[in-house]
Amino acid sequence: MSIRMKASVLAAMTLCASAAFAQKGETVKIAWIDPLTGLMGPVGQNQVNSFRFFAEKFSGAGNPAGVNFEVVPFDNKLSPAESLTALKAAIDQGIRYVTQGNGSGAAAALIDAINKHNERNPGKEVIYLNHSAVDPDLTNSKCSYWHFRMDADTSMKMEALTTFMKDQKDVQKVYLLNQNYSHGQQVAKYAKEIMARKRPDVQFVGEDLHPLAQVRDFAPYVAKIKASGADTVITGNWGSDLSLLLKAANEAGLTAKFFTYYTGVTGTPTALGAQGDGRVFQVSYNHYFLPGQMEKWRDEFQKKFDADFYTGSVIHIYTALGEAMAKAKSTDPVKVAATLEGLKFKSFNGDVEMRKTDHQMQQTLYITRWQKTDKKYNYSPEKTGYTLVPVATYEPYVASTPTSCQMKRPS
Repeated sequence: MSIRMKASVLAAMTLCASAAFAQKGETVKIAWIDPLTGLMGPVGQNQVNSFRFFAEKFSGAGNPAGVNFEVVPFDNKLSPAESLTALKAAIDQGIRYVTQGNGSGAAAALIDAINKHNERNPGKEVIYLNHSAVDPDLTNSKCSYWHFRMDADTSMKMEALTTFMKDQKDVQKVYLLNQNYSHGQQVAKYAKEIMARKRPDVQFVGEDLHPLAQVRDFAPYVAKIKASGADTVITGNWGSDLSLLLKAANEAGLTAKFFTYYTGVTGTPTALGAQGDGRVFQVSYNHYFLPGQMEKWRDEFQKKFDADFYTGSVIHIYTALGEAMAKAKSTDPVKVAATLEGLKFKSFNGDVEMRKTDHQMQQTLYITRWQKTDKKYNYSPEKTGYTLVPVATYEPYVASTPTSCQMKRPS
């Protein structure tokens, strides 16, 4: 081989090596599309802060790919139509990664739009990282190759919640109160189906669906719950719809137990206060007292924003992206999507897996109970003097649910 040929081969090898690791130092922008105004605005602002806080933690040396993360917020006003407008604006800015989570209606609209965009625009594909939209249909009938859910879906959480509830002998008469959109409807559906299997003696004594993020006075709903004789309420409500419900329940002297999905979300701890002591429970993939680094991040976030960190899926997103981009040796969404499928990694709640069949994260779930802080459980959300204490832990296989997804993968 001549010197010139050797030089050419060496140059080619160097070029390939630099191309393989070209993502190091690259900035990956993530479009955040969720409400920043209206009744759910405070939840959105907390989550923007969460995404930015952890973008700093996971950028550069904080991830194996060496990329930097930047969050670009878009206010969708909790509207599917506004979400599509925001998506178009993000794509026009060259952003290839999108996250959203508040409202499964908006999530479904984004999945459909991203599917169409990616099909029509090869080379400009977009990945949707779902942090909190939990309608099971999103990884079943509406499943998409480009959609990855980092939260546990409604059915998974209900599996864990009812596994706990079946041993609570004082749970006899249940009232279902939920938001009138896909998630709330699915909470009611799965509560009835799964409880019938685990505790057929339990009676459902009432059911209501109310408009999402529009009700300011829940007193009429609470009056119906009291009149029904319910000793237990199951609700998937979040944000103002849960905090105002619990406020009305306290004011009316309702002593029923509440089994919830989102007690820790902005505004609800304050609404609960002392009156929720011992009778309000939450199912989640996260809690305040996870050991090690999580406790440090929890305290640092609280000090920086005077608020509580609760959207743990943010950490899943950055961890998964860093792992997938390092494995793919690229930030190209096509290559990253291929490595996200089936990805297993250690996260704050143990070993997790992005199930390949439907892109639903498999992970540990926890039941926590609202009670007064003590020496062991001394972190208090919204400085209420109360906290959510872990009372049960369920390994991923316990809450895992089957999928009907027929994944259509790019050819």
